Amino acid sequence: MFIVTLSYTAPIEQVDALLLEHRAWLDEQYAKGAMLASGAKVPRTGGILLVGGLDRAALDALLAEDPFAKGGVAHYDVVEFTATKTAECLADYREQPAF
Repeated sequence: MFIVTLSYTAPIEQVDALLLEHRAWLDEQYAKGAMLASGAKVPRTGGILLVGGLDRAALDALLAEDPFAKGGVAHYDVVEFTATKTAECLADYREQPAF
């Protein structure tokens, strides 16, 4: 599972110009089952994505298609972790620890 932190690298007006396209892209990722949660940071300096069911190469390819990435308005930091415990609604994403 991955936690992706987006940090805006452009003025908010440039981010907002791509927001509808970004939200449509998010909807596609939810429909594919890759996106588990998403939302804006508070204060609004970027966003957070919770992604499951992909390996790192697939995640990188997915993020490259985000209109924010294509528009050059966000930087992405990725943290991969093993979700050994989850809420019941995320039970399909539980993993066995590697150690």
